[in-house]
Amino acid sequence: MSFVTVRNIFQSYGTRPILERVNLDVAEGTFVSIVGASGCGKSTFLRLLLAEERPTRGEIRIDGAPPALEPGRERGVVFQRYSVFPHMTVLDNIVAADAFTRRFGLLFGAERRAARARAAETLDRIGLGHMAEAYPAALSGGMQQRLAIGQALTARPRILLLDEPFGALDPGTRLAMHDFLLELKAGTNMTVFMVTHDIEEGFKLGDRLIVFDKPRWDPTDPNAYGATITYDLDTRRRDEGIQTLLEETNVHRPA
Repeated sequence: MSFVTVRNIFQSYGTRPILERVNLDVAEGTFVSIVGASGCGKSTFLRLLLAEERPTRGEIRIDGAPPALEPGRERGVVFQRYSVFPHMTVLDNIVAADAFTRRFGLLFGAERRAARARAAETLDRIGLGHMAEAYPAALSGGMQQRLAIGQALTARPRILLLDEPFGALDPGTRLAMHDFLLELKAGTNMTVFMVTHDIEEGFKLGDRLIVFDKPRWDPTDPNAYGATITYDLDTRRRDEGIQTLLEETNVHRPA
């Protein structure tokens, strides 16, 4: 059964087409990796899933609900650059994310104590319990990205959106974050969409790997046409999938 339903999505910025005829069905709990050439609308697609933008045409439904008009608690997002508050402790960063789900963004008394207890549980879950009273500047890049993911998880989203979340990390830290995300995936039923430029990473982490590309390509005007989903691959067939992408797609074509 489809949990995320994408139907006939078109998106343009002014006269420039970005996406065209995008259709997708994703079951709940699926991890979808998204790859494609630069400028092919991958991050735009994430913003549409987040409901930060509304499509020019078409609709996106989550669990059969009407298309969202703005971002909500059921969607969490993590970007490549760490979205943490440098003037707050690690624990207070999580508490602040909890407070933002309240009407006025403020917590007092018993409610604040409960939020701190929940934040401590979240930090233990993401392996940062021992750094609760530290400030983000004392954390490594991987730890800061864990904290950003912890913030996104605070609202208990049903969908987690990751836009190149490990792109700024060194190779060793990146591999450690892969393990962390796989553990997180195994312990929740969240549906995850992750944009990455690393095909190997996409196959390693995802259950499905989808490719955005422009089936119509004008070399004299690269922006003349929008992109769509050209491949939807089962990551269990990793070797076959990678070979197909290298031989038949323009994933590595420069913008």
